[in-house]
Amino acid sequence: MSDKSHFFAHLARMKLINRWPLMHNVRTENVQEHSLQVAMVAHGLALIKNRFFGGTLNPERIATLALFHDVSEVITGDLPTPVKYFNSTIASEYKKIEKIAEQKLIDMAPDDFKADYAQLIDGQQHSSEEAFIVKAADVLCAYLKTLEELNAGNQEFKLAKKRLDKLLNDYQSPEVDYFVARYVPSFSLSLDEITQEDVNQD
Repeated sequence: MSDKSHFFAHLARMKLINRWPLMHNVRTENVQEHSLQVAMVAHGLALIKNRFFGGTLNPERIATLALFHDVSEVITGDLPTPVKYFNSTIASEYKKIEKIAEQKLIDMAPDDFKADYAQLIDGQQHSSEEAFIVKAADVLCAYLKTLEELNAGNQEFKLAKKRLDKLLNDYQSPEVDYFVARYVPSFSLSLDEITQEDVNQD
């Protein structure tokens, strides 16, 4: 039997790391719940790409990669975007810190499964298409968070929404555009409005 490992105990701490730490939040979002939403959206983007735009992605693998895309933050914490991308030097150095944290987690994984988790955590083992879909889903979920906060009257997220809107447009990705056009508008509706639309469609 393999030695004991603290790997899963570390992953469980994702729920203790809050996102958007420098901004006032109407509702606090943690890294664990964010990762679940990113996995769901990334899975959807992979299905859209495969069904309508000639993709050959594995949606289940994409969803799993998305679940693990922020695991290094159990070691580094969530560095706010304005700090992370303040200049190219800081961005480059933070990427190095992320790689060190990822390797530390991989080294912490149970010996019998180390290679399996390395495939999920080490970005160098992901194809460029897989990496793009997960990143696009990550940005989409951040964008949805800005909508949630703005709809609650929190203007703190106004500039973040504008920045993320431009980023999504700059992707020029048909699967992202498809998701934004068909599914994002619902996130600005109340539960009553969504329910009423569902009733009207029956």
